[in-house]
Amino acid sequence: MDKNMIQRALEKALQAKGQRKFTQSVEAVFNFRNIDTAKPENRVNLDVVLPKGRGKKVPVIAFAEAGMALDAQKAGAEKVFSNADIQKMAADKKEIRALAKTCEFVAVPGLMINVGKNLGQVLGAKNRLPRPVTGPMADAIKQAQARVRLSSRGKYLPTVSCPIGSETMAVGDLAENFEAVYEKVKGKIVESNIASVYVKLSMGPAVRVDVTAPKE
Repeated sequence: MDKNMIQRALEKALQAKGQRKFTQSVEAVFNFRNIDTAKPENRVNLDVVLPKGRGKKVPVIAFAEAGMALDAQKAGAEKVFSNADIQKMAADKKEIRALAKTCEFVAVPGLMINVGKNLGQVLGAKNRLPRPVTGPMADAIKQAQARVRLSSRGKYLPTVSCPIGSETMAVGDLAENFEAVYEKVKGKIVESNIASVYVKLSMGPAVRVDVTAPKE
């Protein structure tokens, strides 16, 4: 992979940022070929923890109780819900639907089953099912804030995309995030079946990345 080509593509994409009233995300787009997406095993559903983060605040919701709930609050969780809260949400899912639009979710193992049973339908539809907390809560929240997803969409179109950071980040950091995502995609899709790769701002034109170009 030619890091110089990646950085040049990112620099070109960032030139289109203009004067927006919000911070745009920088996105990577992958187009595939010769893949039968009608087969479940060929569909993409990947999580990537960006090494340089997403470049903006990402709210995280924690399902936890007792000491782990306190740890979540100290680690900056947007909200912390107990087992009793889950039962209340099951009766009226309005709040969890609203949170699922913008938040990431983590849950201690003891609450995972209850979350799945009562809220799984809502969170699953938004691809926001919580990740289990397997170590310190602070680490789980930090990873959730840096996590992005690549998922096949629509009628399983041969393309996926995800944010790799924001326009406020250094080009080198964006390039490192891009490489992490690209390597994850290669672990699922044979490289010869990756037809093209682009980077773009949320509101900007796509810039092709020649990831196979030889290094200078």
